[in-house]
Amino acid sequence: MIALLPLSAGAVTQQIRAVFKPAPANPQYNEFENRTPLSGFCLDNPPQCQAAKLFSLRLPIGSYSNATIQGGHSNERMGAMFNIPSQWQTITVTHPAAPPQVVKFRVAGMGVAYKLPKPAPELTDGAGHNFLWEGFTWSYAGPPCTGLMGAGNDIGFNSFWRHPIGAGTCAKKAMFDIPQPFNYETFDITYELITPNPLDMVSGQYTGQHVFRVGPNQDFDLGDVMVTNDDTIVLDFLLDVEHELKVSIPPGGENVRLVPAGGWQSWLHAGRKPVRIFRDQTFNISASSRFKMYLDCQFGPGLPCYLSDGNNVSVPMEISVSLPAGLMDTSGKPVNRQMLKVGEADGVVFQPSQYVDRKSGTLHFELHKDAIEPILLPQTGKHYRGTVVVIWDSVV
Repeated sequence: MIALLPLSAGAVTQQIRAVFKPAPANPQYNEFENRTPLSGFCLDNPPQCQAAKLFSLRLPIGSYSNATIQGGHSNERMGAMFNIPSQWQTITVTHPAAPPQVVKFRVAGMGVAYKLPKPAPELTDGAGHNFLWEGFTWSYAGPPCTGLMGAGNDIGFNSFWRHPIGAGTCAKKAMFDIPQPFNYETFDITYELITPNPLDMVSGQYTGQHVFRVGPNQDFDLGDVMVTNDDTIVLDFLLDVEHELKVSIPPGGENVRLVPAGGWQSWLHAGRKPVRIFRDQTFNISASSRFKMYLDCQFGPGLPCYLSDGNNVSVPMEISVSLPAGLMDTSGKPVNRQMLKVGEADGVVFQPSQYVDRKSGTLHFELHKDAIEPILLPQTGKHYRGTVVVIWDSVV
């Protein structure tokens, strides 16, 4: 005995890819660029889509009628109808080393190219128009949808319908019987995409997936008379984040000499003790993501760095940073003389409000006030040295 099993439709997979890479020429523009290749109606009819700021995808899904479409049918499900997921969907995208982010997506329109088994009846408005569908040609969408002008003849037509948010069903009534085989030879969609703020994301790739069902009373509902050859659409979302963190020190800036304001002359010639011994060192920074700053020091131990006279006398030094506009602390405040500490565990996190391109910041090096008097004593060393490594860490 041979058992006949019902055939099942398959799945269509489509990748939606967007990329963020900071643009020095336009640092205020902090958005993803959609890199999904254009296909379908907008590729065939660029002027229509450019004017409406749309782009489309053609999915390899065909549809055919399973019965004659009766002219003048009263049930919209027995004719040409489209109920698509025009409401916003929420998709979570994940990164192996960062918190998940949310993408919003909606299908904003659908288009098909239909083909008749024989030419449509010649109709008689006196101007040679044939009205196969109620409401003039296929370009005039069933409300609440609106149509983009397409092209066709008495054997077929290609057009695109735009669906408002939560539009529900848009349908066209056949004015005459349409026998089998009546086909939709294409399945085009256009969509809207709202991506996360890339400045809140880390470098790398975020991935997510969303599944739509195709069929009667499913996400893509084409009525009861049209049968699709696939019943599932799988959208794979890939968001690539290519952040930038670059720091440059002017030539010679790696050698920092701490001196009092105005130099040592007042101390050497008048015996006036300096109030501060310090040096401000500028640097240029480009940053489009969160980063952490901390220190590694030659002399320690402890959270500050130390300078040594080479004879077991060490004095503490305070190191702080001021950052340019557009870089803030985690509370959203400007960064002015933020103290830095030793070790990654005590690193300070900063975040951009926009992409910062080669803006100037300052490292402030200053002897602790309690260290000034000891180094001026006659019995102490006259030269104090130490190596300090300032670390900008993009992995937060």
